[in-house]
This record gives sequence, C-alpha cells and structure tokens, in this order.
Amino acid sequence: MTAFGYFLSCEEFTPAQLVEQARRAEQAGFTRLAISDHFHPWNDAQGNSPFVWGVIGALSQVTRLPVTTLVTCPTVRLHPAVTAQAAATADVQLAGGLRLGVGTGEALNEHVLGDAWPPFDVRADMLEEAVEVMRKLFTGDQVSHRGTHYTVENARLYTPPKEGRLPVYASAFGPKAAERAAQYADGLVTMTPDTELIDRYRAAGGTGPVIGGVKVCWAQDRDRAVKTVHRLWPSELLPGELAQVLPTPRHFEQATELVTEDMVADAVTCGDDPQAHADRLRSYVGAGFDEVYVGQIGEEQEGFFDFYRDRVLPQVA
Repeated sequence: MTAFGYFLSCEEFTPAQLVEQARRAEQAGFTRLAISDHFHPWNDAQGNSPFVWGVIGALSQVTRLPVTTLVTCPTVRLHPAVTAQAAATADVQLAGGLRLGVGTGEALNEHVLGDAWPPFDVRADMLEEAVEVMRKLFTGDQVSHRGTHYTVENARLYTPPKEGRLPVYASAFGPKAAERAAQYADGLVTMTPDTELIDRYRAAGGTGPVIGGVKVCWAQDRDRAVKTVHRLWPSELLPGELAQVLPTPRHFEQATELVTEDMVADAVTCGDDPQAHADRLRSYVGAGFDEVYVGQIGEEQEGFFDFYRDRVLPQVA
C-alpha cells in the first residue's frame, strides 16, 4: 500500500514555517515527511534556504513522523564524513526515523565553494563512494578510507544512527542512474510516475521502496493558483539537464522566462477539485510508488491541510 507524506520545501519557507507545516501535516493524516536540502533557492521569489540539518533537529521536537531528505548531495559542498555525522545525529533525534535520500546534486548548490562541477558519470561515481564511506561510519566503528574521490582518516561517529545503519535512497532521473541505484541503494527516488524507469530499477535488481514527490497548489481560485506556481516554481517545468547545470538563481530566472502560465496549468495540479488532486496521487500509485510526498506551493497552507485531510487523503488512503 502506498504511503502519503508531506514535502517540506526549504527553498520557499522559513524554519519556523517548516516546523509548523510538519505539525499540521501530522494532524491532517500524512504519515511521513520529506524535506529538500539546498544551499540556494531556485529563484529569488522563493526566498529561503535554511540548513536542512538544523531544521530536522527542530522537527524532531514537534513530530513523531519519519523524515526523508529529498535529496542530500554528500559529495561536493559537504564531505561524506560530515554528512554522515549530521545524518546520524538527526536519526538519533528522530528516534530512528531518518531516511537519507541522496543524489548527484545540482551546480546551483554544489559549486559555492569554487569546486569544478563534474560531468554526470564522475558525479555518479562520487556518490557511490560517498555512500560507501557513510555506511562504514554509521556502524560506529573507527574508519579510515582512501578512495578515488575521498579520504577519511581515523574517523568514528560517537553518536551513530539508532540502529547502526540508515536506509539510503538514491535519486535517479534516467535509466542509467536507476540501474546504478539498484546496485548500491536501499531504494529509488524519482519525481515523476515513470513506469519504464521503475521497471529498469527492478530489472537491475532493485528491491527497495520507490519514493517520489509532487508539487500542487491548492486554492479556491484555480487561476490564482496557476499564477502562484508560475511565480514561485516555474523551474519545475525546465527540460533535460538544465536543473543540474545552471549555477545561480538568476540563471534559473532567465531560463524560466520560457515557461508560460498555460504550461503550468497543463502540468501542475492547481485549484480545489479533490478529484484532480486524488487522480494525480493515483498516477503515482499506479506506477508502483511505495511513498509519495505532496508539497503545497504558496502560502495557503492551512486551507491545503484541511482540504487534504477531509477530501483527498480519504480517497487514496
């Protein structure tokens, strides 16, 4: 049975708002949380980008729901040893409820220290080695590692994860990445209900859960909702690898000048039709997703949670 969670967007909301959304999500019947991990927002209109590990610590004080990062890049901006310590501490705070979603990242967030932005194949190799390093550290044993991309010397987590390990889910947006994820990750993260991609993951030996997220915009006025999405999240409609290679929010603003309100209206579930929202979630269920995280775009959070509690989640749960 597919589980439904709420997607906390660090790009759009302050830490205090995210904590309040987590509390409301649990009350509305969502059974888990996901949270984005960015250094920058996608555009200036979104206006936020708090440090995810600080926010997760605050979440642990207001909710009992498990939390999944969608997704953390443990390869360039943060060394995998530092990421492992942050994740292990968060897992202890969440009483064993952290799920570490990882990915190869975007230049938008990872170039900020001046490092070169490698091509995908190199980034994929870096991610696999980073996961290897983190899993060694999660045991609580002393670790030394000299690999192709990372060196760790005499490192030990004195506050290891609650169970001595963490589930690590790998993000994939193409067949090559999905097949690689099947070899080393505990689950697959992908954002569209692409049955072919999931089939490739399963055919390559992937047995873990498939996890995804979808952004919607509830509002009583559908036209207003479309305008809200167009203002805040036009980047959702950018094609190909643009999201991985553009380096600054300004570059995303330039690229998304090509995204029209009509394109948003066709691609994003907007408005207050419960059937439309339920059908969007069912498309993920039908594609074989085990967990689906719904994020509300814009400030009308209270109405969204009431709407999903009363009119959407009962249809799909």
